[in-house]
Amino acid sequence: MILNFLALCALVATLAALPRLIVGPTAADRILAAQLAGTGTVATLIVLGVAGNAPELFDTALVFAALSAVTGLAFVALRKPRP
Repeated sequence: MILNFLALCALVATLAALPRLIVGPTAADRILAAQLAGTGTVATLIVLGVAGNAPELFDTALVFAALSAVTGLAFVALRKPRP
């Protein structure tokens, strides 16, 4: 019961980053919002995996964590000024 509530809180925190991801005035805001969304997704999947005794959600969380790291690197590489 409490784990389901924690998963809901993590999901709400993840969704709170979406306006900054879409409207963010600077690229840095968008990068940080994307990182926050990735972290929140991983946290939500891990808590749901523990709550539902579903180990396959841990594998999915690991994939999302790797994708989140690569996305952050891609944002930084694309925003880097070229000589």
